[in-house]
Amino acid sequence: MDGGIVIVGAGHAGGSAAALLRQNGYGGAITLLGEEPLPPYQRPPLSKAWLKGEVGSDDLLLRPAAFYADKQIDLRVSARVTSIDPQARSVMLADGTAIGYDALILATGSRLRKLAVPGADLPGVLELRTAADGDRIRAALRPGARLAVVGGGYVGLEVAASARALGAEVVVLEREPRLLARVASVELSTYFAQLHRAHGVQVELGADLAAFEARDGRVAGALLRDGRRFECDVAVVGIGALANDTLASAAGLACQDGIVVDENARTSHERIHAVGDCTRRPVPRYGRALRLESVPNALEQAKQAAAYLCGKPVPKAEVPWFWSDQYDVRLQIVGMAFDVARTVVRGDVAAGRFAVFHLAADGALQAVEAVNSPPEFVAGKMLVAAGKVIDPARLADASISMKELAA
Repeated sequence: MDGGIVIVGAGHAGGSAAALLRQNGYGGAITLLGEEPLPPYQRPPLSKAWLKGEVGSDDLLLRPAAFYADKQIDLRVSARVTSIDPQARSVMLADGTAIGYDALILATGSRLRKLAVPGADLPGVLELRTAADGDRIRAALRPGARLAVVGGGYVGLEVAASARALGAEVVVLEREPRLLARVASVELSTYFAQLHRAHGVQVELGADLAAFEARDGRVAGALLRDGRRFECDVAVVGIGALANDTLASAAGLACQDGIVVDENARTSHERIHAVGDCTRRPVPRYGRALRLESVPNALEQAKQAAAYLCGKPVPKAEVPWFWSDQYDVRLQIVGMAFDVARTVVRGDVAAGRFAVFHLAADGALQAVEAVNSPPEFVAGKMLVAAGKVIDPARLADASISMKELAA
């Protein structure tokens, strides 16, 4: 059925937008189009529980498969959109089907950055974005397998931790002088390097990959530009992601490293919204526009779009937050470390229970990185949102509760 609201992308953002439209009382047609052969599912477990075989396919699903029919949401899987015509208000599928819309929500997500080196297309050189990718990696991670992880970001480190749990030998190759160089403090980078080494991971920094080498038609080694070589049976490349904004750009929508949207997730076209990893959106707390890749961001923007399209009040702006699980460590981050003049470490780093607080020059709290420290994270969300000015000496004193500091 044409008309109503069409959602392009059936990931966390798109699936949530469809459900929230119904929750907010939208009674028209909803068509949810996804490229993958699965209903909307969670991606964060792919590098953790899914890779280790601790959850099944039903556990991955955002909602039971029957939910969409029950809510009269026309879910179409394996449906790739090839173009958008804003004037005709329609999208074209790869099979030649045209679907009209009254309003369109783009939830096209992101695509993994490719590594442009010889051998990058060899069998055994893998990436992790989809459940199918996770299946391929899991099949290769038998005890004793040698894994090279190219990229020391969160996903790469989560894969390394899962691979060690499965008995694989792991080397992490990070081009920068520290892990998590673009997304974490020096204190956090140092801690995670020590954590992975303590679990038997070989962490190589300043490791600029020159090529993958082959043996018998498969990847057999990773060669660095400085001549170092690391044997491997399988490699996982995780060097960041790019916004999937090609469809939007071709349709004439404003894009700038992501589809540009406002606080209601509206694009430059009045009938088109965009949500999730594919967007560049305003973050009021920091007075700038950012592209965020996280489940909380996908949910927040899905709420914004659904509320606007249903004539509901705009949800209150949230502070960005993220998480990562590695071994028995849970990292929770709230806020963005912009305009930081000072960092304060609270807790016991050696015991793996601490938090790094990022303060502006006036003492306002900008961000918190909490390692196995739920009280610091929970209080941090409120304090960062408020831009609370905190005395660094009191903050560093763990005998003063977070509740007292938040008062």
